[in-house]
Amino acid sequence: MADEKRNEDILLGGKLENLLGSDSAGINKPSINPDVLGNIPIVISVEVGRTSLKIKDLMRLSQGSVVELDRLAGEPLDLYVNNTLVAQGEVVLVNERYGVRLTQVIPAAERIKNV
Repeated sequence: MADEKRNEDILLGGKLENLLGSDSAGINKPSINPDVLGNIPIVISVEVGRTSLKIKDLMRLSQGSVVELDRLAGEPLDLYVNNTLVAQGEVVLVNERYGVRLTQVIPAAERIKNV
């Protein structure tokens, strides 16, 4: 048993205490190490609106064509993280680049339901 514990410590670089938490009874339980979590890449995308087209209409698009979306001007944009809606916001200009000011963040419990 002690050899298994030692092997776990070696495999985890001696950082077992950083990867495992313990409950009030002192029993080890899995937890998330913020340092490990912080290095996981994510994709953030902002959706202005959507539409659906037939292929023949898509083939007719050219420079200068206008594609009408399902949102009205002034409606909030959707902010997705790895294809999960996490917030809504509005477009802002930051140092000549576009940004999004969050106006509503979807609660974590609601986001988990949709995963």
